[in-house]
Amino acid sequence: MAYVVVPVLVVLLAGVAGVLVWQVRSNRAAQSAGAESLQAATDGTVALLSYRPDTVEKDLEAARSRLTGSFLDAYSSLIHEVVIPGSKEKQISAAATVPGAASIKATGTNAVVLVFVNQTVTIGKDAPSSTASSVRVTLDRTDGRWLISGFEPI
Repeated sequence: MAYVVVPVLVVLLAGVAGVLVWQVRSNRAAQSAGAESLQAATDGTVALLSYRPDTVEKDLEAARSRLTGSFLDAYSSLIHEVVIPGSKEKQISAAATVPGAASIKATGTNAVVLVFVNQTVTIGKDAPSSTASSVRVTLDRTDGRWLISGFEPI
C-alpha cells in the first residue's frame, strides 16, 4: 500500500507546487506589465498632446515612435493634415500633463490604462485655456516596447 500511496502523493504535491510557481510568475509578469505600460501610457500621452509652433513637426514626429497599428496611421494623418499646419499658421502651442493614471488591464502583450490629462493650449498671443479630460489608452507590446494602439477620450 505504501508503494502506491507515497508515489501518488509525491506526484500530486509536485503538481501543486508547479501550479503555484506558475501562478506566482504569472502574477509578477502581470504586475511588471502593469507598471511598464502605465509609464508608457503616461509618457506617450504627454508626447502626443504637447507641442510648440516652432518645433511642432519635430515634437509630433517624435511622438509617432510611441504608436503602432491603425492608431499610428490615424494620428499621422491628423498631425500632417490638421495639427502641424494649424500650429504653424495660428501659432498654437499645447502642453499636457498627467496628474494621475491607473492600470485597468495588463498582460504580457496588451494593456489598457486610464489616463487623466490636463492640457493648456495657447493660440497666438491669446490667454491660455486649460482643459481636463480622461483617456483610455490601449497599448501593445511590440519588440519589447509598449506602444499605443488606441487613444479613446472618455
